[in-house]
Amino acid sequence: MTRRSVLLLSPFLLSFISCLFLFQFAASDPVFCVETEFRIGVLYWSMNIPGQVAMRDGLEAQARNINSEAAISGKPAVTLIPMIAGDGAEGIERQISQMEKMVAMSPHLIIVQPTDNAALAGPLRLANKASIPVVAYDQYISGGTLTSYITSDNYQAGYLDGEYTAAHFPDDHKLKLILVEYPHVSSTVERVDGFIDALKENRQSFDIIGAYEAVEPAGGHRAGEAILRDFPVVGSIDAIFSVNDGGGLSVVDVLSRAGRREIFVATIDGDPKSIENIKTGNLTRIDSAQFCGLLGAEAMKASYALLTGEKIPRHILVPAFPITRETIDLYPGWLGPMPADFEKPWKSRDSLWRGAIINHDARLSPEINEKSSNTGVKHND
Repeated sequence: MTRRSVLLLSPFLLSFISCLFLFQFAASDPVFCVETEFRIGVLYWSMNIPGQVAMRDGLEAQARNINSEAAISGKPAVTLIPMIAGDGAEGIERQISQMEKMVAMSPHLIIVQPTDNAALAGPLRLANKASIPVVAYDQYISGGTLTSYITSDNYQAGYLDGEYTAAHFPDDHKLKLILVEYPHVSSTVERVDGFIDALKENRQSFDIIGAYEAVEPAGGHRAGEAILRDFPVVGSIDAIFSVNDGGGLSVVDVLSRAGRREIFVATIDGDPKSIENIKTGNLTRIDSAQFCGLLGAEAMKASYALLTGEKIPRHILVPAFPITRETIDLYPGWLGPMPADFEKPWKSRDSLWRGAIINHDARLSPEINEKSSNTGVKHND
């Protein structure tokens, strides 16, 4: 179907098409389909990574709140048109096709959680040409113009992990470090940058003795098995930094079953299973958690604000929370409210954790505010 033919369809038929897509792609408890002024295409990444599921839950809960308020106030409601890309290279290719199809459907706005920073540049430019606003959350798109970009403060998340790790090893000890990374999206790259910078700025010497790629359970299991194969001797690894719990939990499971409890694991996301590992002393010592529900809700809020004529920030940073055995009681969970500021109970260049959402109106670029002010360390933006 061409964009021209979509524009000629009646409002009723457009709403009907939206309903078809809703029921085809939505998970359980979808946003209800209504006659609406605003049709919003939503391109999700994975439903196999729990943190991403929580982001979707937050986004769709906010959409339901908007529709409930709209029924009372008379303001426009929203209908979401969701599509799920899936994992791996197939998911990246699928999302390219999905975004192209979404542009052809001419929604009022597209919200996307990119599977790859570069792969969606072409579809984003198509949306720009069609004058369809695009709001990205969790990841950036390199190429084309985003209306707004909402993300966790990924650099801060990595930095918190790094400073906590540095605080638990002697300064004169050369840390034998393994990275479990995923260099294809901005969020995970920024997490590694933050972690390494924190080690350097806290004068913790280190040697990266291995790097493995994993961001979901199957990849994490493979990485864990490879780590055991490459480093079979107890004491040959001091610490592992994992860029997320999607892959990191499987790494911890493999190492734990092998009895490698001597390894210090720092990770990111705040998955409940990882929090339980911290409680029980099962390898994981810190998990810098996202406020996943809040992240999805902020994407929906910004999108609706734009569609109703409000000015929105070009870049929104949601802080990460450092879950440790000392702070675990302060963290409200993925769907909880933002906690109050608190003093970090470990050695840090800035002792205060701040729970402030940061709005930037600067021109978006892949490097914008990559090193955030939530670390408490001054960087040039």
